[in-house]
Amino acid sequence: MHRIILDLFENQHKTPVIIIDEGHLLGKEMLEEIRFLTNFRMDSFSPMSLILLGQPELRRILQMQIYEAIVQRLHVRFHLPGMEKQETKGYISHHLKIAGVTNPLFTDDAIEVIHDFTGGIARKVNKVCTACLLDACTQRKILIDDRMVRVVLDNEFAA
Repeated sequence: MHRIILDLFENQHKTPVIIIDEGHLLGKEMLEEIRFLTNFRMDSFSPMSLILLGQPELRRILQMQIYEAIVQRLHVRFHLPGMEKQETKGYISHHLKIAGVTNPLFTDDAIEVIHDFTGGIARKVNKVCTACLLDACTQRKILIDDRMVRVVLDNEFAA
């Protein structure tokens, strides 16, 4: 792998970008391999860019002492926070509009419950909304209110 990266960098004058998604699922061995990849030529320069994406668990994993060498090689960190309530409302409305829905399907109170439960995390909002839409469909309801959302949360997402 080092030889390929070096060839791209030195001979083709290109900087390879390696993107790893779901980084929070990487095991210790794979994180160690990433450390080796980023340890090219004893840190004098890096002939590649590494983008490591993951859920908030990745941040907690990298805080462990055994991963200090990887953390030292990170140049930029960014944490995408959850959406605010109005952003969550707009996010839901936008997705419904893209799906061709022209009338509101969620009450404001329903969106507030969804936001409070999900913390505005898009992936969680998607899951809760999908479960609510399926529940509304089975009940032949055309409007999802906060009570329906709470029932879905209790039935589908209770720990």
